Amino acid sequence: MTRATLETVLAGHAARLPGVVLQDTPAGREVVAGGAVVAVLGPGTMEVRLRSAVAAAALRTPDVVPSPRGSAWVCFSPGELDDFGRDRAIAWLESAVRLAAEDVGTS
Repeated sequence: MTRATLETVLAGHAARLPGVVLQDTPAGREVVAGGAVVAVLGPGTMEVRLRSAVAAAALRTPDVVPSPRGSAWVCFSPGELDDFGRDRAIAWLESAVRLAAEDVGTS
């Protein structure tokens, strides 16, 4: 049995979220919500834009480092995708989509 990769799990989940578009780019598969890129999925990696408090907490979890995309972005690259890592990644993706929706509502 083949285990799902981080990219396939998150792309599949993102495709089911209302108002989310996936677009393939040279940088990876971008997750777009509210007209803004909120995550970039690559082989074994997710970069995601989070609220500053959520990003700070995420940086204290395993396999997470700051992303070069900016201070609100983190990069999650688990060596092995276990249930806990999958659940965290999905929660962070959903949080990023909600944040984008709020940003659209305030502009």
